[in-house]
Amino acid sequence: MTIDERVTDERSDRADEERELLPTASAARTRAAVRELARPHRRTVVGGSLALVAATGVGLLTAPVLGHVIDLVVQGRPASALNEPAGWLVAIAVAQGLLTVYGLGSVARAGEGMLATLRERFVDRALRLPLEQVERAGSGDLTSRVTNDVSVITRVVREAVPALARSLLTIVLTLVAMAILDWRFLLVALLAVPFQVHTVRWYVRRAVPLYAAQRIAIGAQQQELLGSIGGASTVRAFRLEDEHAERVRSRSQAAVDLALRGVRLMTRFYSRLNLAEFVGLSAVLVAGFLLVRNDAVSIGTASAAALYFHYLFNPINIVLSLVDDAQSAVAGLARLVGVAETVPSPVSLPQHAVPTGGSVEVRGVSYSYRPGHPVLHDIDLRIAEKERVAVVGASGAGKTTLAKLIVGIHHPDDGAILVREGVALVTQEVHVFAGSLADDLRLARPDATDDELRAALDRVGALGWAQAMPDGLHTVVGESGHRLTAAQAQQLALARVVLADPPVVVLDEATAEAGSAGARELETSAAAAIEGRSALVVAHRLTQAATADRIVVLDGGRVAETGTHEELVGAGNRYATLWAAWSDGRQS
Repeated sequence: MTIDERVTDERSDRADEERELLPTASAARTRAAVRELARPHRRTVVGGSLALVAATGVGLLTAPVLGHVIDLVVQGRPASALNEPAGWLVAIAVAQGLLTVYGLGSVARAGEGMLATLRERFVDRALRLPLEQVERAGSGDLTSRVTNDVSVITRVVREAVPALARSLLTIVLTLVAMAILDWRFLLVALLAVPFQVHTVRWYVRRAVPLYAAQRIAIGAQQQELLGSIGGASTVRAFRLEDEHAERVRSRSQAAVDLALRGVRLMTRFYSRLNLAEFVGLSAVLVAGFLLVRNDAVSIGTASAAALYFHYLFNPINIVLSLVDDAQSAVAGLARLVGVAETVPSPVSLPQHAVPTGGSVEVRGVSYSYRPGHPVLHDIDLRIAEKERVAVVGASGAGKTTLAKLIVGIHHPDDGAILVREGVALVTQEVHVFAGSLADDLRLARPDATDDELRAALDRVGALGWAQAMPDGLHTVVGESGHRLTAAQAQQLALARVVLADPPVVVLDEATAEAGSAGARELETSAAAAIEGRSALVVAHRLTQAATADRIVVLDGGRVAETGTHEELVGAGNRYATLWAAWSDGRQS
């Protein structure tokens, strides 16, 4: 292994250690959650189960009818004697089909209802999780639960659960039918059970930890992908493309290795099941031969017993193979329940939050993402009511961390933040929800009229393009609709701020994604949105800082200087250097 590879692995290992994954429910809590989810659907489940029992019982009549046909042929009966059993076979097929359709439909309907409730509960709890907890876990952990885990569970509910229910019923009732034919057939058929039990126990011991590790590996892979793609511009700026590609490759390889281990495990699993089938069928055929030779049963009865055991192959394989899906689903279900059963947290507010009008006070605040590695040191800052304060500094100075502390995403290690409850945060990462533009805006104020929506859009300079869309405010936007540009999406977020009307607004590089062409227009929109409010602006462009009432310069997590634009330029210190570099860059 090269030095670079070791460094990359060490960084990945440290990232794993720093991540604190979202909760995963215990096996007991998962079972309790399933029982709770099933309670409202008891009648549907019972009705569907009874229909499946009836369908399976009716279907088992096929083997003795065929055995009766064999006996009629052995006895030399005329062809007309076969009419009656043929009619029974038709009736059995029709009755079994109708009962199966009703039973499977009922079970599936109950399963979908349970899954829908679980999804709703998961989303509700996920939205209430403290943002600091989500950040510690990494967005990949949450998205993998929403995507991969939900997909696995959905497939199991829609396909595996009905198949499992039918297969288990078929196995039980078939064994009962074999005992009715002759108890000795049942006895020899059970010779296959020790092989199957041993196979399942061998498989489960290996599958449970394997699939749990696989779910975690997929979450880590998604986290690495999201981080690399989301920070692509930074990665390119620091020429870290090769390092991030290697980290993504390493995460992906770990997930692939675990998937291949699962394939190998399944191959060995099925080979052991084939041995059990061979032992059981051989025993039934030998027993049938001996019983027929001793005139204990007829050839038709022995044939029916062999058919019964042969019928068991498919349902037994389905049940045992579904152990694989079940392990994946149980692992995913525990991860969903772990979040869904989390006690909802109240809205996260800064430490010692008190109603102080529209002002903000930061008193002696320090903060560390990791113990012993402080990002902010003893920060003192006051934003007066309706004052606009810009925060500037080099990358890593602590600007975004300070913004997150003020809005309550993080809580200070030391010191206190006094701020009124109504704080709005707008970042450069704006999400446009799928739906009409009006619905997207009404997320900020559900009772807003169309006129109020237009007024908010007009205030941030977005009314022109909004009315120019195909259906105006009713145009569907988002992933499945009309795609908005980065600048339009940011103006949409600023219009939400106008509608929400908070006393304090934090803009964290909210114009960074607009590009140089739209930056000036977006800066005008941002200024209009925060007019008349207390505002903290994390300035991506120093032109934003120049128009602020006051500027705070952060350097190494400390307040280096503060004052108006003119005062700081005249002082000739840190801000003056930044402004000179910014001005030269614009001229060149």
